[in-house]
Amino acid sequence: MAKIAEIRQLFEAKIKAGVPEPPGPFDPRDLERVKSDKYLYRVLEHCQNNVQIAVSMLYDIMAWRKTNNVNEISEETVNIEYLKEGIFFPHGRDIDSCLIFIMKSKLYVKSEKNIDEVKKVIIYWLERIEREEDGKKITLFYDMDGCGLNNMDIEVIRYMVTLLKCYYPLLVNYIIVFQLPWLLSAGFKIVKGILPAAAVERLRSVNKDKLKELVAPEQALVSWGGKDDYVFKFIPEKRVNLDKTAKNVTFVEDENHSPGEMLKLIPNKQLMFKTENDHIEAQLTITNMDEGVVAFKIRTTAPEKYIVKPSSGILLNNASQTIQITVSPGFQISSVIKDRFLVASMQVPNANIPQKELSKIWKNPGSKADEYRLKCANADPDANNSKGQDNEDHESVAYKLNNLQNNHKALVKTLNSLKFYQFITLFLTFLTSVLGFLVYYEHKNCN
Repeated sequence: MAKIAEIRQLFEAKIKAGVPEPPGPFDPRDLERVKSDKYLYRVLEHCQNNVQIAVSMLYDIMAWRKTNNVNEISEETVNIEYLKEGIFFPHGRDIDSCLIFIMKSKLYVKSEKNIDEVKKVIIYWLERIEREEDGKKITLFYDMDGCGLNNMDIEVIRYMVTLLKCYYPLLVNYIIVFQLPWLLSAGFKIVKGILPAAAVERLRSVNKDKLKELVAPEQALVSWGGKDDYVFKFIPEKRVNLDKTAKNVTFVEDENHSPGEMLKLIPNKQLMFKTENDHIEAQLTITNMDEGVVAFKIRTTAPEKYIVKPSSGILLNNASQTIQITVSPGFQISSVIKDRFLVASMQVPNANIPQKELSKIWKNPGSKADEYRLKCANADPDANNSKGQDNEDHESVAYKLNNLQNNHKALVKTLNSLKFYQFITLFLTFLTSVLGFLVYYEHKNCN
């Protein structure tokens, strides 16, 4: 924490000394990040715990965001057709439960795209993902299947690398290059050369057979050899703008309910997940402690990983609702500890409010809005870890057996080839010997 305080102090001193034009005074919305210990920790770790480098990076982030008007980038300010085409989109989770940000490279043709508009689309998605994932790491997925030279733009890939290297600290989990054609290998060697050492360690080039080591089949698209038949369709972001309201942000402590809070949560600190009938589940009960009618909404850092029923609703005074939270197939129970849930609540005029009007109120919830944050825990870590280990061992044995069979087939094929070449060699040796003997015999008779 001492280093975090030092970064904040040095940064504030640096901007007090004056910010040149351009970019001019930094955006107040960006300066709010400096108040967040979590964000400063990301910057510090990204800079390998070097305070001076972290301060410089933080300053560069603020300058870049101001210069590029990043806070103004939205569906209304980018090329909407590029968004709808699905060149870039987030979907699915890797083995570490990190969201996968996909670049469908075969949809990108260099001569048909405005590079500046493409760059804005990339920023749009990174900003949206960072909001929705609350700064959690993501995995970059370059889908190179079916690509040719016209589909690979080094400038776009270099730009993405630069953004994540300089302006989005500690955001990358893996960089997956999928089905890279050999014709494009030289281009990716150039990209690899500009990656920092830490990113190179997270770089993986895989085919369909190897992808399951990084992405579970249930989370992999059918085109990748997985089971997910998802087809991209652009859906505008639904932003619950609670930042502009004077709200109570509640990090739940030891009691189920504190005076002034709208909701009572049971449990109020950790959601305890356990395995029942081959399903990983947890329950949350919320009760309206307010005098009026309250609407609630539940969000998570891993929305595609959980099935939440119901995920929103309206409660009368003293009414309760039990929420059933189920982990989607393809995830181990050990992965839940990385995730967080947020319960947002606000006062509404009545229980029969139309959905359209309710959506408008969520966008501007007014002065009375609360948030409750909950961590996730494994209710039976020993048993479930053992079960998870058994599954992993089983998958490992099956995978090794499959490799052994493939290697055996390759070995048999190689031996057959060697036998053929050996036969040809023996035949040629015999033929050479016969010809040599005939030449010798003819030469002897001539003498």
